[in-house]
Amino acid sequence: MSNIKISAVSYTNTKPFIYGIEHSGILNKIDLSLDIPSDCAAKLINNQVDIGLIPVAAIPHVPNANIVANYCIGSVGAVNSVFIFSDVEVSKIKTVRLDSHSRTSNNLARVLLKFYWKLDVEFTTDTDAKTDAIVLIGDRTFGKKTDYAFAYDMGQEWMSFTGLPFVYAAWVANKTIPQSFIDEFNDALAFGLGHRAELLKDLPVRHDFDLDDYLFHKLDFNLTEAKREALDLFLSYIARL
Repeated sequence: MSNIKISAVSYTNTKPFIYGIEHSGILNKIDLSLDIPSDCAAKLINNQVDIGLIPVAAIPHVPNANIVANYCIGSVGAVNSVFIFSDVEVSKIKTVRLDSHSRTSNNLARVLLKFYWKLDVEFTTDTDAKTDAIVLIGDRTFGKKTDYAFAYDMGQEWMSFTGLPFVYAAWVANKTIPQSFIDEFNDALAFGLGHRAELLKDLPVRHDFDLDDYLFHKLDFNLTEAKREALDLFLSYIARL
């Protein structure tokens, strides 16, 4: 059988998974590319890869989409890397610039602003536009909270809205993957999560962001039933935007 093509996110939140993959025999059975979330989704939708760690908002656009891992990028409350940064308090937000890197976070912002905060907001993707607020995700948010008057952690806001955790990205396939490979893949991901302490020693030291807290406490990697419920609810809200 030819190697299984996998696209994964290149952010810090995925490094435990990449560590596990790179320290397992599965590495010899795959072709791995590291991409921004939107490119992971595009590659899976266009059948350039077989499995992608994709923003969950893209799942309805993936032909034959099926989740193939017991793990995800998620949080139970605040995640500390998915934000609406704003110059004004949320009730006064009129304009928002979206983040080109992720379909999920942009849609989560839309859902929260419309259904939770009950606001009618204008959105733009123009990077030169002056707006009241911006959506920003991933490593580019590290150390940025103090740069803005208001920082709304969308993981926390979603939990305040729904009482549920959130799934930002899941391992999704666009075809049937042999169960033997899925089992080995899950073992590799679990190995990486079990060696986060070793991984942290290899990451550059940051004085503006607590990587230990982020990888061990803010991110929650298990794809639980509560997260699956949250995923279904989130996709239902997107359909109503």
